[in-house]
Amino acid sequence: MAAKDQQILLVENALDIVQGTGAEKLFLFLNDAAECRWFAKAQISDRQHIVLVVPKLIDIRDAELKKSCAAVVRSWSGNQTRFSRIKYAFLHGVIQGVIRPDSRLVCLLGPHGKPHLDTITIHDLKHSWSEEYPFDVEALIHNKAFHTIMAVIDIALDIGALGREGKSVGTIFVIGDSDAVMASSRQVVFNPFRGYPKKERLITLPQVVESLKELAKLDGAIVISSDGVVEAAGRHLEAAPVAEKKFGGLGARHRSAAGMTRKTDAVAIVVSESTGKVTLFKHGRIVATLEPLISRRVV
Repeated sequence: MAAKDQQILLVENALDIVQGTGAEKLFLFLNDAAECRWFAKAQISDRQHIVLVVPKLIDIRDAELKKSCAAVVRSWSGNQTRFSRIKYAFLHGVIQGVIRPDSRLVCLLGPHGKPHLDTITIHDLKHSWSEEYPFDVEALIHNKAFHTIMAVIDIALDIGALGREGKSVGTIFVIGDSDAVMASSRQVVFNPFRGYPKKERLITLPQVVESLKELAKLDGAIVISSDGVVEAAGRHLEAAPVAEKKFGGLGARHRSAAGMTRKTDAVAIVVSESTGKVTLFKHGRIVATLEPLISRRVV
């Protein structure tokens, strides 16, 4: 059987599972424009239940993609584990109104960057996430800093996956309630963002994104306002660290981030230096974890 015939067989099997389990949608993960063109021409029977998950920067208009499926979700295209790719796509799907936080879904995907599909998973979003694999959609999508949080997650995943100049990097981003965060922290190094106008400190600017990746190597946290203005880098968080038993495997960086989100209304995003894992905190608890693959790091 030809490889593309196998791909179609997998899609049809996944659609059968959608029908058999009463799932709402099939999330089909495609890596590039060539795969999207293949899908558009493939003989697939039930396209109205298919949501295409494609990289944010893929060079095909959504209007063109939607001709061959029910909806399109653009997600971070970096090298995450399969499970993290699924969680992140679900988060984007909820934001866009494609699915609900309690939807039942089927996913079909392959390894990151590889042109084949090999994994089918079933998810009931009401029950799929555990304390080991937290994913609290509601805690994020109703936050007024949500779009800033999503932009920072992308930056954090890049840092977790690639490090900086071949070396692992760990850091903390604190987003929202920035006045309270600044009042509960102190500068440990010169603040490289001090004195610049707000319009030059927006995280939507490519030069700011690259600066944040470089400054992540500094000690201390990076503080960002709800509307995406970087307030400071190199801040020592002075909120009392969380010392609960459930954080027993986490270090001082994670505990400090949790403490700041318990004291303020901010969201903290921590990149682990040892694993590259990205952990989100809100109200002193973990609300999501995402794990990038780090095989491309130069050691």
